[in-house]
Amino acid sequence: MERVGEIIKVAGPVVAAKGLRGARMYEVARVGEEGLIGEIIRLQEDIGVIQVYEETSGLKPGDPVYATGRPLSVELGPGIIGQIYDGIQRPLPEIRRITGDFVSRGVTAPALSRKKKWYFIPKVRVGDKVQEGNILGVVPETPLVEHRVLLPPEISGKIIEIVDEGEYTVEDIIARIQTGSEIVPVKMMQIWPVRKPRPFKEKLPPNEPLITGQRIIDALFPIAKGGTAAIPGGFGTGKTVTQHQLAKWSHADVIIYVGCGERGNEMTEVLERFPELKDPKSGRPLMERTILIANVSNMPVAAREASIYTGITIAEYFRDMGYDVALMADSTSRWAEALREISGRLEEMPGEEGFPPYLGARLSEFYERAGKVLTLGSEERYGSVSVIGAVSPPGGDFSEPVVQCTLRVVKVFWALDKALAERRHFPAINWLISYSLYMDILQDWYAKQLAPDWPKLRTEAMAILQKEDELKEIVRLVGPDALPESDREILEAARMIREDFLMQHAYHPIDSYCPIEKTYLLLKAILHFHNQARRALEKGVTLSKILALPIKDEIARLKIVPPDKFKDAYNYIVTETNKQIARLIEEVEEVRG
Repeated sequence: MERVGEIIKVAGPVVAAKGLRGARMYEVARVGEEGLIGEIIRLQEDIGVIQVYEETSGLKPGDPVYATGRPLSVELGPGIIGQIYDGIQRPLPEIRRITGDFVSRGVTAPALSRKKKWYFIPKVRVGDKVQEGNILGVVPETPLVEHRVLLPPEISGKIIEIVDEGEYTVEDIIARIQTGSEIVPVKMMQIWPVRKPRPFKEKLPPNEPLITGQRIIDALFPIAKGGTAAIPGGFGTGKTVTQHQLAKWSHADVIIYVGCGERGNEMTEVLERFPELKDPKSGRPLMERTILIANVSNMPVAAREASIYTGITIAEYFRDMGYDVALMADSTSRWAEALREISGRLEEMPGEEGFPPYLGARLSEFYERAGKVLTLGSEERYGSVSVIGAVSPPGGDFSEPVVQCTLRVVKVFWALDKALAERRHFPAINWLISYSLYMDILQDWYAKQLAPDWPKLRTEAMAILQKEDELKEIVRLVGPDALPESDREILEAARMIREDFLMQHAYHPIDSYCPIEKTYLLLKAILHFHNQARRALEKGVTLSKILALPIKDEIARLKIVPPDKFKDAYNYIVTETNKQIARLIEEVEEVRG
């Protein structure tokens, strides 16, 4: 039974109500005559403080408040993939059909269609013993994702009834389980509270990289499957484009993109482009493995806080099926601003820059739900959730609280640099201050799956880039001509790594996605030229002759060679480099002779 209270105070998205005796923390409440959706975030005797996830203008003291008795939850089942939700899992296309282009207040629609029928294929029989997390059956939801219908957590027993293969809605009972003295009906749909992490058997070390198709990430600062990463950067440095690239091309089975308080046009670009894009592995539309949660900056501020939890709960659900899931949060700064606004309305003591003192704890709670796990269920199944959060520090200041709190909990730091962005170097990830703490644990995977010399190549490339940074100071003081030729060759090798390898065109049909094998061979070709150039210098060849070699231009064009022709192109480059350098050395030896 819904308990009725009444509003005593309204402060923006925060509403205080009395008469809520018996209500619980994080219970959903419907506020006002229109039944606006809110969540109880503080209780004192019968007075509850509710954060409302919709526009609160027009609410006044005396208006009714209904406590529903349920925590803020998401519906999990067939029909999630390809859907566009708001921060509290209302399906935006369905709401548009009900209300038109402008969303009316208090409007709700079920997150999963109650009418659509899904083709269910059972995987268990009557009499089978099952435990929590077991696969009862599968639904071919899209050509890219097979939806595995799981036995909900905390239910184990014997199957006494299972439906035949056929079409059912998410509310139809598909199985009955005998658990001791009780018979539990099971539907295809589960309801799960967003603030409660979904259980698993064991958390495992992340020992396999999440290949992204972005060379600077895959080669220099990789993220593991089940890992956490932050992309901080000021306005215009390319945070959103980088996250779009990761959402498009990363080797995850399911992508969840949470547009958390960013501008509407950025979310519009995702909605327009993703249906047109093709998945690189299958050639199918990317939307067939993507879920979008749109909570842009002109939507109610409090719903930003919920959108992050909605996204991570859906991610955990697909992880439990045994999938690798990548979640993009764009951006956690806007989420932190929502926390700051609500904290201010609650008249809490502010921390640094007005953010609540518990900002770090909330960020930790979110990021720690990432990970690679052994899932529930009697069969051995592994899944992962990788979380990549953009951070938008004002003025690109990395010392501000949201960046610093994030850096304490994430293992990968891709620092976007305003100076690189102004030079049109994209992705504008600064290779001197970025880092990945997964590098050591992933070395074995790269050495075994890609090439034994991969760790050596990466170390050599990073050493060249760092040496270039040291030499730049001398160049600024005395000019490049004062440097010895060996140092000027280092500057040229660093330029080739920067321009021909690290720079990547996000909208180029070939360069937008770079397979890991191509990344490896491209870097190897550049470093091969560098090592041959060093050999020629030692033999007395002048640097100007080396830099005039035609092969250099061909190396610069390597990155736009299609992957299927790349091995031949690489072999040609190596052979031609050896020939042209050998010719220069012969000329020098002839002159001496």
